[in-house]
This record gives sequence, structure tokens and C-alpha cells, in this order.
Amino acid sequence: MQADALLLDELRDLDAEAAASRVSTLPDEAILETLQALGPGRGFAILNRLGPVQRTRITSAAGTDASEHWLASRAWPEGSVGRLTEPAPITFDAGAKVVDVLARLRPVASRTLITYVYVVDSTNRLTGVVTFREMVFADPGQTLADIMLPRPFSLRPDADVIDAMREVVRRHYPVYPVCDEHGQLIGVVRGSVLFEEQAFEISAQAGSMVGVEKDERLSTSWGRSLRLRHPWLQLNLLATFLTAAVVSCFQDAINQIVLLAVFLPVISDQCNNTGSQALAVTLRGMMFGELKPGRGWRLVCKESWLGFLNGSLTGLLGGVAMYALARAQSQADALFLAGITWAAIAGSCTIAGMVGAGVPQLLKRMGADPATASSIFLTKATDIVSLAMFLGLAAVLLLP
Repeated sequence: MQADALLLDELRDLDAEAAASRVSTLPDEAILETLQALGPGRGFAILNRLGPVQRTRITSAAGTDASEHWLASRAWPEGSVGRLTEPAPITFDAGAKVVDVLARLRPVASRTLITYVYVVDSTNRLTGVVTFREMVFADPGQTLADIMLPRPFSLRPDADVIDAMREVVRRHYPVYPVCDEHGQLIGVVRGSVLFEEQAFEISAQAGSMVGVEKDERLSTSWGRSLRLRHPWLQLNLLATFLTAAVVSCFQDAINQIVLLAVFLPVISDQCNNTGSQALAVTLRGMMFGELKPGRGWRLVCKESWLGFLNGSLTGLLGGVAMYALARAQSQADALFLAGITWAAIAGSCTIAGMVGAGVPQLLKRMGADPATASSIFLTKATDIVSLAMFLGLAAVLLLP
């Protein structure tokens, strides 16, 4: 029995929790078959949201080696290659003859897609790989040892999918063997599965930055979307109150120099954009493994320096605009206001670059997803710093 195609299409459009609710009424064998058809990544996400009793029954229903292997993959960390592995269709020893291998492959190939023939030793350690092209043109009496590619490339099951993608991006093989630290063959992972998982991670990153969970889809119910998003909006509101409190501390300066209020959004937006640029570059570098250990501080320093340079250049234009408005309103301290505007933009953009590069690194060090609500943390931190710097300088330098 094969999984229903219409059901599979429906489940692919649902978030994991809704999909688990949809399949929970099916027989255990049907659930297992359906989750396997969805692929390891998506299947495990749904399985983990079923009740513990039902998960146990589904595990018990795994009667074939393939099903047992698929369920055993749950032992590997989420987001790892081990979660995406499938059992190798068939393996051979190096002394097997080509004619015998082809004979054994015929019934297997009728029910399973076979791309490579994997050669293992007596301890199941991967020693070579043979392509079908080599098999076709080989002499029937040759052994696999004569035509195999020795010491083939393989992935580790505990490797993150992101790290694995960096390894395979220049190889473009349809299937990759997965071996443990001893070189023993655990299973295989298809290149299409790796790319699909990576594409999902990338597509979810933009939402994660503003507090949208990776699992949320267009079909997610409004109630669940509310539960997923609302806590981050409450956090954003609390941070906004803190920003408002900072502004209120300088109410006297704003009352005496009303022009300061006009430039508050200018200072804030410029600082936020600078920080967002640093954040985007940092997240991309972390995604593709460019941020090596020990280079975090160098990145923070670089983004701070870029923030200062960009802030200084844009601050010149902001200072000129402040000077022109102050002169038009007959402000006696027009030149001082222009200088304060330049200094506030340059200084706050410097700190914005530091925060943009530092926040995702700090979140990762704490064990959290670097993209999770990073935009919320960034914008509120830069708002507080930029406004406090701008109003603080005006209060200290211009008020008696």
C-alpha cells in the first residue's frame, strides 16, 4: 500500500502541529508509511508532535528494516544529517564479481532507486563506491575492488545540515553515504533532501528575525499563529516602553529645542538600517560557515568601523539639514545642533554595527537560533542608544 498522494500534498502545506492532528486518526501503519513518504525532515517534525503513546505504537509498527532505520534516525539531533538518512539499499564486499552484483541488484532495483553500489568490509566500514557506468562497461568477471572509487567522500550523521551543505556544494552528487567516526556505513542521504532542508531553513530565517516561528505556514490557523507571534510582540512592546522612557528623560531639552523632536526618527531609522546591514551579513556568514571560531571579534570590529564611516558620511548630510532648518527657525545654536546631529549619527551607527554583528553571535553562544527575533533585539537596542546619544548631547551642550 502506498501513501495517498492527495494526503501528502495536503500535509506539505500544513505546519507540523496541524499535520500531526490531520494524520492522528489514521491507523498506525498508515501514519508510519505517510511520514516516511514525506521524507525524514518533515516526517520527524510531524511524528514529534504526536502523543507519546501514539509515537510508541508507531515505533512498534515498524516491521521492516527500512522503517526501523527511519525511526532510529530520530536519535540524532534535530537539524543534523543523521535525521535525514535512509538505509543503503544493498552493500557488497570488495571481492564480489560484477556479474553476481548485477544479478543481485535486479530485484532490488525494481522496488528501490539505486544510484551507487557501496562496498564495505567485514565490519561494515565503507571502503569504496561504484557507479553504474563503471558496472556496465566492466568485465563481468572483474571484482568491485577493480572498478570502485576507494576512500569515497562521506558525511557524518552528527553534522549540521548547514555544515553538510558547505561540503557538498561543489560535488553535486545525487546521493551521499553517511558514516560514523569509525567509517562504518550508517545509511545514505539524497542530495535533493539536503537542498530541500537547507532551502526551508533559509526561507524561514527572515521570519525568525521578527519573531515568526519556522513552522508557521500560510495554512496555520489564526489561533496557533497568535500563540506563536504574540509573545514576541509583547517583548517588542516592553522594549518600546523602555525607548519611550529614555526619550522622556530628556523632555526638557525637547521642550526648549523643538527641532530635536523632528530629527528623532531620522537618527533612529539611520541607526536601525546600519545595524540591519551588519545583522544580515553576519547571519549569512554564519549560515554558510564563513564565521570561523576566533573571527567573531574581528567581525564586530569591522562592522563597528563600517558603522562609523557610514554614520560619519550620512551624518554630514544630516548635519547640513539640521543647520538649514535651525537657521530657518532662527535658532541661535544652529551650528552646535548640526554638530550634535553628526556626532549622534556617527556614534550611534558605530554601536549599531557592533550590535548587529554581536547579537546573532551571542544568541548562538547561548544555544539559541541566531536569527530568532534578532531584528527585535537589534532595533530596540539601537533605538535606545541613538536617541539617548542625540538627546543627551543636546542636553549637556546646549541647555544651561
